[in-house]
Amino acid sequence: MDLNTLWFILIAVLFIGYFILEGFDYGVGILLPFLGKDDDRRRVMLNAIGPHWDGNEVWLITAGGAMFAAFPLWYATLFSGFYLPLLLILVALIFRGVAIEFRHQVDSPGWRRACDWALFAGSLVPALLWGVALANFVRGVPIDAQQNYVGGFFNLLNPYALVGGLVSLVGFTLHGAVFLTLKTTDPLRSEARGWAMRLWIPEIVLIVISVAFTYLATDFINKIGVNPGPVPIGAVIALLAAGWFASRKQDGWAFIMTSATILLASITIFMQLFPQVLVSSLNPDWSLTIYNTASGPTTLQAMSIVTLILLPVVLVYFIWSYWVFRKRVTSQAGNLHY
Repeated sequence: MDLNTLWFILIAVLFIGYFILEGFDYGVGILLPFLGKDDDRRRVMLNAIGPHWDGNEVWLITAGGAMFAAFPLWYATLFSGFYLPLLLILVALIFRGVAIEFRHQVDSPGWRRACDWALFAGSLVPALLWGVALANFVRGVPIDAQQNYVGGFFNLLNPYALVGGLVSLVGFTLHGAVFLTLKTTDPLRSEARGWAMRLWIPEIVLIVISVAFTYLATDFINKIGVNPGPVPIGAVIALLAAGWFASRKQDGWAFIMTSATILLASITIFMQLFPQVLVSSLNPDWSLTIYNTASGPTTLQAMSIVTLILLPVVLVYFIWSYWVFRKRVTSQAGNLHY
């Protein structure tokens, strides 16, 4: 394995970690208007993600920084061509962060209501647009011979990408509902489980549509074959198992299965891309790869050494923080911060 491949894998790991961890944060925010029937419930839901949401977003920042350092031409083309959707994600995340941190600072029902809707929109927009972006990665976008994106914003809103956006939107919401079954108590826990079961079937249908679209709209069949292999099949099995465990109130296993679904589906996307990082719909020879967008060997070597030293420390701290805040959240006096 060369350093280009290693850093492609590391960036994929960072994005996958972000989708799994921030995915349930998005899901909780999207479910806030539906499960948060009163202020106590909404506060419980916010406190369920409160200790983790900003740490989970660090995975995205790190992925962007790693992309900039390891594959600067990929970063440049992506952030110029996808400028508007990425700006919308950024604005949504800003509103979301402000809503979480400042909701409890003003004792006003109107202020809290505005923050709740900002949190809902700030969770829904990224949950949708990340699926749209990833679908465009593998379908292909207009990139010319100079590695410039030459399409427009609406070129990104093609049917295949919109289906991908719905897959991520419903999938993250399902993930968030299952997370709430682990972090809350009845009756909120039971209602969250009910939402998980209602979202499970639509997600299966969307996955089937997305798979059919993938065979029709991409070179998936040429790269991987009619039999997609164990990873994509494992994603489908994990999704089916998530609903089965949720229906039997085995919430821990249901959460493991929704996490496995996101993990394996994301790995499938990066497997389909490799060694490309952005596919050109104008000419396959103009696609961006891990070789024609990479930094020099010295940069990649230095990054690898720093990562080898610091990554274990970060992972240990991250695991420890989740262990500290592992208990269920209740609405008893003194338990709620947000």
